[in-house]
Amino acid sequence: MKDKQTIVITCAPHVSKILAEEVKDLGYPVKASSILEVTTEGSFKDCMYLNLHLRSAHRVLYQLKRFRTANAEQLYHQLKSVAWEEYIPSNSYFSVSSFVKNPTIRDTRFANLKVKDAIVDYLQDKFGRRPDSGPKQDRIVVFLHWKEREAGIFLDTSGESIAKHGYRRVTVEAPMQEALAAAIIRSTAWRPDLPFVNPMCGSGTLAIEAALIKANKAPGLLRNNFAFMHLNTFDTQDWEQMRQQAEQEAKKTIANFTNQLANIIATDLDPKAIAAARQNAAKAGVAGLIRFEVADFRDTELPAPKEETAGKPVVVINPPYGERLGEEEQLFSLYQEMGDFFKQKCAGYLGYIFTGNLNLSKKVGLRTNRRIEFVNGKIDSRLLEYELYTGKG
Repeated sequence: MKDKQTIVITCAPHVSKILAEEVKDLGYPVKASSILEVTTEGSFKDCMYLNLHLRSAHRVLYQLKRFRTANAEQLYHQLKSVAWEEYIPSNSYFSVSSFVKNPTIRDTRFANLKVKDAIVDYLQDKFGRRPDSGPKQDRIVVFLHWKEREAGIFLDTSGESIAKHGYRRVTVEAPMQEALAAAIIRSTAWRPDLPFVNPMCGSGTLAIEAALIKANKAPGLLRNNFAFMHLNTFDTQDWEQMRQQAEQEAKKTIANFTNQLANIIATDLDPKAIAAARQNAAKAGVAGLIRFEVADFRDTELPAPKEETAGKPVVVINPPYGERLGEEEQLFSLYQEMGDFFKQKCAGYLGYIFTGNLNLSKKVGLRTNRRIEFVNGKIDSRLLEYELYTGKG
């Protein structure tokens, strides 16, 4: 096995710029990026490290082979030449997923079947036994990317998506995905030594992700199963050392913030939402970094900005979007009131509204500094930034 191979890290639409910054911050080169992925390079051990530390990613794919193939039979023969015994135990279970855009393939499941056949036939010839396969992605996952005549075969070292960070036990309506929340926070101008205020916090995802960033706590510490753990190349000792180092870094970071432990503030009018957020924060191990309060967003108390401090504190709101017919008009006044809240109570802050309804955003009544594009599920969304000056309104 080569020391360095191509590693492709997938993400939600429009998150690749943020993901690329994360990859660089972790010390890896960015070889290429597109709307849905970032390409770097490294070893299998590096894939483990990336799964542990990345906040805005979905999957970490380790490339085994890149080749040209015109049809399914050629695909099968190309994959029979991969040394599968280096990666997949003969008594294991694996699944196959894919992206296929080839004129000879009408159903992606047929391409997946050819991948599966190549692997089990190879291992049958080698060891006289066939591994099991099926749809579950909680163990070994093989990924095929096949576009026209260009194909690549990968080990999906994540398995189940790392977009979920493993702490959310209780939710309220329409919870935000953890990786998206992390990407939103990294898109703001917030610094961990400054206040982060999150009215309408729901089940607390934005506040918890801010606390994880503040604590420098790796999101993978909250998860006990990755696909890489089921491969022959997995080294338990390497993994435990990585985890221990990540835990020590988090403890050291928190110790440096002893005077700023409660400058992440999350409020919601619904007591059930606050109860859920508290439970989720406790599971994430960051409950001591967040001040939760039952309060209407208009009554959220914000720490006074310190003029001598470089940078500005932020207030981030993720309001309802009015997705169903007839809901939009009911939300006009809410968006107007958010604008009033920004003008009257948030002077000296940077204000952010994350919304999937640009028509409603016009009701805020403030000029935006930036409009950052995202997709939330399948909803075209924007993170809107407002600079809030003293005396405005």
